[in-house]
Amino acid sequence: MDRNNSLVTIRIETIGFISNESSPEELFQNKTLRPILKFQNDLFLNIFINYAVKQKKVFFILSPEKKLHYIENVIQRDIKFRNLLKGTIIALFTTEEYQDYTKNSSNLNKRMMNLLIERLKSQVQLLEG
Repeated sequence: MDRNNSLVTIRIETIGFISNESSPEELFQNKTLRPILKFQNDLFLNIFINYAVKQKKVFFILSPEKKLHYIENVIQRDIKFRNLLKGTIIALFTTEEYQDYTKNSSNLNKRMMNLLIERLKSQVQLLEG
């Protein structure tokens, strides 16, 4: 089995609603990004915990509300960290998905990071290290 088929095989099916009116970005989000984010979920939690530990463990003493803000803030502002997260997603693209991604990477990067931020925020209780 080649790499592209292997990648598609390990993912779950499409997540989210798709219709004839879905934009190319919505299709990519629901067919590619959401399944990869779900598949990589445990890794993302561990990457975030490791990041928080290396950042003097400030995250762990914040109030629940401030933890949510912290998650959003570091993913938007720490370019190295954001690139690590982005790479963790892009690494699981098929060749065709990568080609589609490069056509509209700016918008897809925003979707990618917003989905990841929401995913981490919804699991903030698991980010206690």
